[in-house]
Parts: sequence; C-alpha cells; structure tokens
Amino acid sequence: MDQDRAGDPECPGLLPEPAVAELRLEAVLHALSDPTRLRIVAELAGVGGGELNCLAFELPVTKSTLTHHFRVLREAGLIRQHRRGTSKMNTLRAADLAARFPGLLDAVLAAAGSCFATPKSTTH
Repeated sequence: MDQDRAGDPECPGLLPEPAVAELRLEAVLHALSDPTRLRIVAELAGVGGGELNCLAFELPVTKSTLTHHFRVLREAGLIRQHRRGTSKMNTLRAADLAARFPGLLDAVLAAAGSCFATPKSTTH
C-alpha cells in the first residue's frame, strides 16, 4: 500500500494500492488491455484529476463485474479508491503513472481515443 497516503486524514477509507515504486509495467498494461477498464481510465482522465463514483460509469456489465474491473485497476496502480459513505470514489493516478512510466498513459489514451468516439452518421 502507498504508505504516503495510508491513514491520510484527507482520504479516510483509502483502499490498498501499490506505491509508485511498486508499480509494475506488466500489471498496468494487463489492466489497460481490457476494453471496459480502458474506458474507465479514459473517463477518469476526462475529468482532469477529479473523482467519480463507481455508479457514474454507464457500462454494460453487472455490478459484480464492475467491482472486479475497479479492483484490477486499483491493484495495478492505475486508480485510487476511497470510501465516502456507502460510495467508492475513484481517481486516476495520472501523476504517479507519469512519474513511473513517463508518457505511457498519454500514449495509450491517445491511441484508444478513436475506440470510444461515437460513429458519425452518414446521410446522403
């Protein structure tokens, strides 16, 4: 767990996550290899450092599957999760990832951008 954040009074209920030095490239890439998890990361990146409740993501998966995806992302070090009441709040660890793997997240998100674009209708 990231000892710098453990017991942080600003983040009560922080769930276990790897420290920056413990982030592993293979775990990060594995987590990003799933389209649902990649979409979660892209949506979190889109809020520019803000946090989103797990229920804010409109994904075509069951609640238990969504919980699994968030756990994989957290354990790989891509997201930070903390409890707020009965909710789990999620934040992208963009700065931590950039410190450990410079440019990786930006490159993946740029390459994946077209995957999430809404197809434009063609009318004649």
